[in-house]
Amino acid sequence: MKQASAFEKFAARCWNLLNEGKPFTPIFTIGTMLIYSLPRFGQDGYLTELLIGFLAVVPLLVLYFVYDFPLFLRNYIWMPVMAFLMVWHHVNYPLIFLAVGLYFFFTVFFWGTLYYHLRIGTDWLNFTRFWKLVLKNSDSTSGNAQEQLPKFLLILLAWDYAAGLPARGLGELGGLFLFYAAILLFAFILHRYLFDWKPVPYSSYTRDTEKPATGPINNRVIVFVIDGMRKERFDQANTPFLDNLRKNGTDYSLMETVYPARTVVCFSSMFTGTYPFEHGITSNMVWKLGLKVESIFDSLRKVGKKGSLLGIAHLVDSFGERDVDTVTAVMHKDKADRNIIERAKMIMDEKDPDLQIIQLIGTDQIGHSRGVLYDEYIEKIEEADALAEEYFNWLKQKGKLENATFIVCADHGQADGIGGHGHLDEGERYVPFFMHGPAIEQGKRIDEKRSLVSLAPTIAYLLGAPFPSHSRGPILMESIRRDTRK
Repeated sequence: MKQASAFEKFAARCWNLLNEGKPFTPIFTIGTMLIYSLPRFGQDGYLTELLIGFLAVVPLLVLYFVYDFPLFLRNYIWMPVMAFLMVWHHVNYPLIFLAVGLYFFFTVFFWGTLYYHLRIGTDWLNFTRFWKLVLKNSDSTSGNAQEQLPKFLLILLAWDYAAGLPARGLGELGGLFLFYAAILLFAFILHRYLFDWKPVPYSSYTRDTEKPATGPINNRVIVFVIDGMRKERFDQANTPFLDNLRKNGTDYSLMETVYPARTVVCFSSMFTGTYPFEHGITSNMVWKLGLKVESIFDSLRKVGKKGSLLGIAHLVDSFGERDVDTVTAVMHKDKADRNIIERAKMIMDEKDPDLQIIQLIGTDQIGHSRGVLYDEYIEKIEEADALAEEYFNWLKQKGKLENATFIVCADHGQADGIGGHGHLDEGERYVPFFMHGPAIEQGKRIDEKRSLVSLAPTIAYLLGAPFPSHSRGPILMESIRRDTRK
């Protein structure tokens, strides 16, 4: 199977500039205004007016970069737009129509149709569904129409208004800046008193609350991550093999992901045992490459063991080339996970890692391109079940499961719309998570809330390695049989 090329890694980072909501808003508004201004570029003084208008909205661009308005907070973001229209009575309909048209062209046709057709082979008619997904999406990405529309419309209207101030008098800038200050206060109050659904992090480090194992309990740990698998949709799917593992192992019914629930953030937290504020990866848009803390791979090296993470190019941004075997994400949606499993077999044969982490991407891809509430999403979960069974049996036949723990989980769920995830909407927060193996309690279900940051220290305990330096998650000790603990 083809690895992710250097170009694909670069392209993935560039795409995140358009995918993540924070950088998209300024890029889109600046691009739209430049397109709108093309017919007037030759006119005397127009470039000066355009620059003045841009400088006048820089505070607003910064404000909207800092503050997201996800989930129900989107209900409030139209208020500044209405206030601007009532106070300044300034509406440029051609600019508005151009901006809205460009936005839906980018999201529905370029992204939802052309991009997904070229990347994973979706149908050329995908736009017939994707427009509905964009309107329902709740995460703060560029595909969240309910958040992006009021943001870029206000910025563009304020920019267009300020560009005309040289003719009317720059003294009116004071009123605009007072307006921005009011929006800042408004945003601060909303986020201070209404943005209250983030998970509460563990305050202490694992090393201060848990005793490390005196020796390895397992010879090997396999972590099977089905990216973006929504918990209740997994429960609805026909997954006999995974159901059997869950039934005959330990199942965590309230395993909580981290905030923000973005793939690179979640993987970073899962395999360092700590949170974004500490490991430094705060979104899929990684501005500075590399974790700030130790990962489980670093811990394993201290005891002469090795790990391998097989995943998409994005994961190199946090874990680096040494520990990540990349797979290209430019594959037909019906071949991606099959190819990943074949690559996983090659890695196991060639490297024989003590810890192998495998990221299946098909479920997440179909959720983003076709939505999570449709049959295609269930079919991908069922495909993952069949591939997990195949790989499990292959490992068993090769003797790789002797005294091994097999862990199945998702990094995050997916919400309605374009399978959005990040701000923990319904369907995102709790993920499937269960463990199976000779050292794991059988037929046990844990209904107390746990966090994915417990995965790294639990792996370290099972393999007899020290906890990662900044790990905060408690060991999932209730899943480990007492007679195997060391």
